[in-house]
Amino acid sequence: IEAASHMQLAETIKLRLYPTAEQELAFSELSYWYMKACNFVSDYVFSHNFCTNSVRLSTALYSDIRSKFGLKSQMSQSAIRTVTARYQTVDTQMKNQPHKFKCDGKYYTFRRDITWLQKPIAFRRPQADLVRSRDFSFVEDKETGELLLSLNTLAGRARLPFAHSDYFEQKFLNGDWQFGTGKLVCMKGRWYFHISATREVQETQREDIQHVVGVDRGLRFLAATYDDKQNTAFFSGKKIIEKRNKFDAVRAELQSKGTKSAKRALKRISGRENRWMSDVNHCISKTLVRKYGPNTLYVLEDLTGVSFEEENQHGRKQTHDLRNWSFYDLETKLSYKAKETGGRVLKVDPHYTSQRCPHCGAIIKESRDHDKHVYTC
Repeated sequence: IEAASHMQLAETIKLRLYPTAEQELAFSELSYWYMKACNFVSDYVFSHNFCTNSVRLSTALYSDIRSKFGLKSQMSQSAIRTVTARYQTVDTQMKNQPHKFKCDGKYYTFRRDITWLQKPIAFRRPQADLVRSRDFSFVEDKETGELLLSLNTLAGRARLPFAHSDYFEQKFLNGDWQFGTGKLVCMKGRWYFHISATREVQETQREDIQHVVGVDRGLRFLAATYDDKQNTAFFSGKKIIEKRNKFDAVRAELQSKGTKSAKRALKRISGRENRWMSDVNHCISKTLVRKYGPNTLYVLEDLTGVSFEEENQHGRKQTHDLRNWSFYDLETKLSYKAKETGGRVLKVDPHYTSQRCPHCGAIIKESRDHDKHVYTC
């Protein structure tokens, strides 16, 4: 009997911290010197033919990192891994996103890699990566019984409360989840700790699938679904487009002014649209998973490498909307939520999916009523 295949379910836990004034000072000192150490390692990687071998970097830089920046042993190693991981990520992104340029009215692309970088990757945001058990752990206050987070700093260990619920303890501290590296960051004067967590789940087998749902992502409708019972559902994108147009108008007005106050306002609202759109995708994916239940197969178009560069085809406004289309974020959120409930996400070739009959499989463009979203077999 073949063993059932397993896969890793990954999530990022974001905890709000409540440090004292003394602990805030220790966090600021740690994150500042950790950032400096990362830039030191990044300069070395750039000037030594993009060497990302952690063993070689540790041999060459470990002593200097400890003496120049005062980091402890594990933190020095973590700084090296942080830099190598960033370079490897950038290398993958550059390979997956070929450079595009326009010449004589036509678009051309060519592949590139990390050697195209003109300067070292810069770490501008103070942060610190902490290793489970060595640098951070969850402990219980002996007097009150309160769950605390223990973090390692340059000034010693710091124990502090954090925002959590009973659900957090029941879900993540029951032994099923394995914690990875945690990241200490400060955002708008508030301290947060982000922890990567993984657990092993059994991959849903073909015979276990109870429902099949096709999900079409778009701008007019953020998601349109068609299931195995011939039921449809639509998530309108009209209000989303209207709100995004408001964001674009506000940014354009502030950028046209160019004053210091306008730049401060741009900085203040930066990321607000992304956070709002992320919440929209979270709600849509959660609604789909709750509606169709466990052991559901969600079928999506494979939009890997999709590009919307030709304005002549779409028009400038539609091209702008397509470039800012967050279809991948919705796919990611639906994928991990489906895994939690024993479901799966399958990506298929996007060609002719809107013209193919869901019953007989025939591709007849005239059989589809685009306005009513009805296909006549």
